[in-house]
Amino acid sequence: MKIAADNISVNCPEAEIYNRLLALDGKHILELGCGSADITRSIASTGTDRRITALEVDEIAHEKNLQISDLPNVTFALSGAQNIPLPGRSADVVFMFKSLHHVPLDLMERSMHEIRRVLKPGGLAYISEPVFSGDFNEILRLFHDEQKVREAAFHTLEKVVEDGIFELREEVFFNSPMRFEDFAEFENNTIKATHSSHKLDDDLYAVVKQRFEQHVGDDGAHFLMPIRVDLL
Repeated sequence: MKIAADNISVNCPEAEIYNRLLALDGKHILELGCGSADITRSIASTGTDRRITALEVDEIAHEKNLQISDLPNVTFALSGAQNIPLPGRSADVVFMFKSLHHVPLDLMERSMHEIRRVLKPGGLAYISEPVFSGDFNEILRLFHDEQKVREAAFHTLEKVVEDGIFELREEVFFNSPMRFEDFAEFENNTIKATHSSHKLDDDLYAVVKQRFEQHVGDDGAHFLMPIRVDLL
């Protein structure tokens, strides 16, 4: 297993990766850390006979998700990965999209054991994590440096593989395209994200804005976020 890769050549939406690696039709899918349910919606509204349980720990995001009325095959619940409210051997696929590093450090390994518990025999865990590099990361780390928690997430995955809890089936690196219309959208989606509490003083805010606006063109600001996927 590698925490990062040099010269990542694949640039694509993450859906292209998980659709290549996984067969999702007719499956019970568990998503841990569904956020605003954008990926949840994409998975639920394509294919056939997909049942999704989508968990989120952020109460504000969860309350908004409960207002979604056009995804009858999705059940939303307020819970973390360390205490999954599902019976054992009940999920075919477990997704964590850039969420393992948000789990408290002392609960990461427990969370992976919970995933193992709820997976059916032959079931798969798809864990995607942002690599600590790239232009977007250089802006983010100015006010929210995730290097330690991302490293901890990777080492947790290494440990559960080394301990025989999981087997590494495949490791994939790709660049995920990101676009922001302007700094206001970046501020609302990132600085003011409800799952975090970022307080920037005026000087730091000005630096973040200046760094971001270096990437703004006629069609907004575009970034490529390097992502590592571990399929277990």
